[in-house]
Amino acid sequence: MRAKFAGLLSLLGLLGTAGLFVGSADAQQAKQLGKLNFRRDSNGLQNVVTWDEYSLFIRGERVMIWGGEVHPFRQPSAGLWIDIFQKIKGLYEGQPGHISWDNFLNIQPFFDAAMEAGLYLIARPGPYINAETVGGGFPGWGTRLPDLWRSSNKTYVDSYQLYWKEMCELIAKNQITNGGSVILFQLENEYSGYLEPHTEDFEYERLLIEDTLKHGIVIPTTTNDVAPSGRFTSVDVYGHDSYPNGFDCTNPMVWAGDAVPEWFWGAHLEYSPDVPYAVYEMQGGAFDGWGGAGFDRCSLRLGSEFERIFYKNQLAMSVSIYSIYMTYGGTSWGGIAHPGGYTSYDYGSMIAEDRTLRPKYYEANLPHQPTSNIYATQGAFTGNQALKVTQTLDVVGKKTGFYTIRQVDISLDTTLTYKLTVPTSIGNVTIPALGGDLSLIGKDSKIHLVDYTAGSTQLVYSSAEIFTSLTVDKKDVIVLYGAKGELHETAIKTSATAKVVGGSGIIKQQTVSDGVLAIQYTISGQTIVDVGSTLLYLVDRDNAYQFWNVYVPGTGAYAHFSTKNPILIKGGYFVRGATVAGGVLSITGDLDGTSSLEIIAPATDSKVITFNGARLQTRKTAYGSIVASVAVNLPSLSLPTLSTVTWKVANSLPEISATYDDSKWVVANHTTTNNPTKPDTPVVLYANDYGFHTGNLLWRAHFTALGGETGFVANFIGSWEGDALTWVYKKTLEFSAPLNKGEAHVITILQDHMGYDQNWWAASEQFKAPRGIFEYSFVGNTETTVTTWKVTGNLGGESYIDKARGPLNEGGLYAERQGWHLPGFDDSKWKVGDPNRGFSSPGVSLYRTKFNLNVPSGLDYPISVQITNSTINPHYRAQIYVNGYQFGKYVNSIGPQKSFPIPEGILNYQGSNTLAVSVWALDAAGASITDIALKITKKVKSSKPRVKNMDLSGWKRRPGAY
Repeated sequence: MRAKFAGLLSLLGLLGTAGLFVGSADAQQAKQLGKLNFRRDSNGLQNVVTWDEYSLFIRGERVMIWGGEVHPFRQPSAGLWIDIFQKIKGLYEGQPGHISWDNFLNIQPFFDAAMEAGLYLIARPGPYINAETVGGGFPGWGTRLPDLWRSSNKTYVDSYQLYWKEMCELIAKNQITNGGSVILFQLENEYSGYLEPHTEDFEYERLLIEDTLKHGIVIPTTTNDVAPSGRFTSVDVYGHDSYPNGFDCTNPMVWAGDAVPEWFWGAHLEYSPDVPYAVYEMQGGAFDGWGGAGFDRCSLRLGSEFERIFYKNQLAMSVSIYSIYMTYGGTSWGGIAHPGGYTSYDYGSMIAEDRTLRPKYYEANLPHQPTSNIYATQGAFTGNQALKVTQTLDVVGKKTGFYTIRQVDISLDTTLTYKLTVPTSIGNVTIPALGGDLSLIGKDSKIHLVDYTAGSTQLVYSSAEIFTSLTVDKKDVIVLYGAKGELHETAIKTSATAKVVGGSGIIKQQTVSDGVLAIQYTISGQTIVDVGSTLLYLVDRDNAYQFWNVYVPGTGAYAHFSTKNPILIKGGYFVRGATVAGGVLSITGDLDGTSSLEIIAPATDSKVITFNGARLQTRKTAYGSIVASVAVNLPSLSLPTLSTVTWKVANSLPEISATYDDSKWVVANHTTTNNPTKPDTPVVLYANDYGFHTGNLLWRAHFTALGGETGFVANFIGSWEGDALTWVYKKTLEFSAPLNKGEAHVITILQDHMGYDQNWWAASEQFKAPRGIFEYSFVGNTETTVTTWKVTGNLGGESYIDKARGPLNEGGLYAERQGWHLPGFDDSKWKVGDPNRGFSSPGVSLYRTKFNLNVPSGLDYPISVQITNSTINPHYRAQIYVNGYQFGKYVNSIGPQKSFPIPEGILNYQGSNTLAVSVWALDAAGASITDIALKITKKVKSSKPRVKNMDLSGWKRRPGAY
């Protein structure tokens, strides 16, 4: 079983809601559905994490939670967890009764990295997780057990006890109440769908809560309903998922016009009005399957436009806890994927599989900065029937109003103009007051502010959106942004006049009420406007993307969770953080080219500024910021050319030889099975019944011919190319000639397991769908019988050999069973053979090569193994092993994945590496890989900590290997 965690960026502030108001486009009067007055301050077990109907509190301070989902098991290089966490901020029981927490399964460093990055965690350990994983996270041995899973039946409950005990105790140690960063604990995952006649199992829910408490969990419990339908509301802070824009990555910009789920707020009031509104999985990408469009197209569908519309809609509906699924997807390496998914789990997320930052990463950072006072009303204030406006009021704080605007039909790319009439502290105001129109360009959404306080500055209104505000040396600095070319207007309570002190923008200003100055401007580049004790940065989106809000660490165990002493930095590919000591401001960050920096920090804290330890030559601008240039050298790195290195090759399918000895194989002789799918064979031919659950499977059928047999026909259980939904497929295998009576023969069958199905339906047995042979017979003589069936998969089955790389890493190929894919194996006696040349007959070959890397420290150069698709003899499958870890499953005729990122720590960046590739030719003409190469996907000068290699242990003779 595996655990899911959501790494959370906590934004602190005062939150409140006035309830939801609903109005039509021409209605200026809104109908209040009712203010809530609930308080559930605690679960009675602790008082560190508490809540009311508006938000969580952490140590008494009201917080808004913006989370990003990360799966530690999809990034096995633990040294990179801190890099991922810092970017967010700016397990399997392979054998019953035996759980390993070693190597990549040791997730304590995951908790430690979260503490170092200053991120709270929501633990989502299951016992069922779904997550496009093999079996939904259930162990393979569970397929042999009787009765329904995800229910209160004793067989299932007993099966997860050891895992639950150890996982809960580990998480309990890292709860915030014990000095850790885990603030919420989720039970189950999408426990929402039930096949008739089954319904919600309240006893199962009770047992989960009871067992969780028994093992030391005292923080609030949660669950994520698949949609707001009121399932499993007995947890402390109920929530749900939201995937509103679907998963059609083939047509990324074709959206449903009504995709924004406006009904969610009413459902929240119906099912959980006394707790904060929580969306524990907010769509941040899309899954993609075999033969799909690829995750780059998914990232377009769920890109910046999606984030602007849908994430702001979450804020407009008073969601104060939400986590983006996925923020970093990672890799379904070594057999982790369910049968519908390939190796990459990039998900089109804001942090790509190779840890590079997509443009949507910078967009996602924008709407979350000013939301310390945001909650829900809805009304339309534009007079434009094509526009939807949601009014969100703060009833806890100082009555700030947020007006979130979007097109009613979000599928349109048209530009609409409007004026916004809203109530303010100076009365009803129509914006822009100085003439002209506001505009909404295509797939976009904006949050217009009314009566917002930033330091000592009172914003009466602003049509430009606020990125952040801070007070530096008694000057309020407010960053406002919009799309390039848009007209915007901001009004401030002040007696001063506005003056452009930076940039080339032109402003128009006018007093619109006693002591209120309105400033109108067209967004382009960066313009700085001085208004008395306030400094306005007016920037377009491209400039807004360059700003980083950095908090100087405090003291004590939670030093990195500080939200005090903010510093604003503009520039760089990524800024990790900053510290202040003795007037020296030390910035750490990453650069992908020479960069100009602009820094807004207190003068006493920035007498000297360093970047990654190097002192900067700085100068002060006329308006008080500090600017500097940071030069960067991104050296060329010569990677080995895999088409010219020496490869060795060996046959990895000796089992088809007439002299092959299978005496050490498992005899498949079971006559009964607990599996709900009962076979139509004399003995059970399900690999899972014999302890084989991953990778390639091999069957051998021994029989004596009765004469006249011309072929063998079997119903194989799995899926079939071109018809993935057909899970039982009949295939006739023809013999080269009719068989003679009395001759002994062996049929060898190689099968790709592809992973167990998930078990999304509760009280079901979906994941038990077997892999093997459901039915068989001989063509030409139906009286012929198989005398002995043999089966093998990975060496040892559930008692798997390679403890470092886990139970899913190896399959049943001969090369895998012998450990030929591991570093240190002596291939000196093998013949030279190149995967680019391949072989000219059906079968399996394993290719090996070795190469050295010498990547200087301080460089973050992600490296991928890339394969060029072949149209000559296209039907082949390949597995890519790097230093023994399977990091790629390539199916040439299906795709879409051709690039396989290998994380540093699995790939030895400063030393020797072993690359092994198995090639399975499915056609008579054999197969070859057109091209296989190492490629750098991004060059970054980085401040990330040095990455320690994972366990890259080498080959040892395997006793009993066959």
